Amino acid sequence: MNKDELQEARTNPDFLKFLEENRLKAIENDDLALMYETLDSMLILDLEEDKINNLYQNILKTAFEKIEKIVSQDKKLNLEDENLLLVRALYEHGIENWSYDNFDGAKEIMFVLSNIVDDELLEKSLNVLVIVLSNQMNLDEFYEKKVNLDVNDIKEEHGYFIVNFKFDIDEYLVSNEAILKKEYENLKHLLEA
Repeated sequence: MNKDELQEARTNPDFLKFLEENRLKAIENDDLALMYETLDSMLILDLEEDKINNLYQNILKTAFEKIEKIVSQDKKLNLEDENLLLVRALYEHGIENWSYDNFDGAKEIMFVLSNIVDDELLEKSLNVLVIVLSNQMNLDEFYEKKVNLDVNDIKEEHGYFIVNFKFDIDEYLVSNEAILKKEYENLKHLLEA
């Protein structure tokens, strides 16, 4: 959308009413797909921050409840359909913690996610994040020093996640195996709860 189209959407009462109805319906029905669709529109249009925050909190609440049910059945989350949205919600929550320098909180989330996701590339990438977070590298520095932002051939299901680095991921995991092993030992209690 160009600037004029964005402004038109921001000031179109019918569209704003439609968005608000979708927001309320999505929350009422625990519809993650509709919640994210509405959230993404609200963010693009830079609409009311309190409603955006409320919707995001409902996404997290719904995602945590659904993830808990799936994990309690000893199942893992693939990156398809609603499962992708569940993984996205937990991942974004971890990144949000990281952006506030809550290294331990972010590390715990990435650790749990690495153990419940059924996708080899994402699992390895999450383990990279556990290592980086154990070293308390802030998010901006991480992007600057470790993330390859020039990759264009990313698979759609990985689009929400950091999976491209400025180093070979397998070599990085091997060379930091001791750190990862220590973190797994320290955090394994999270999987037993």
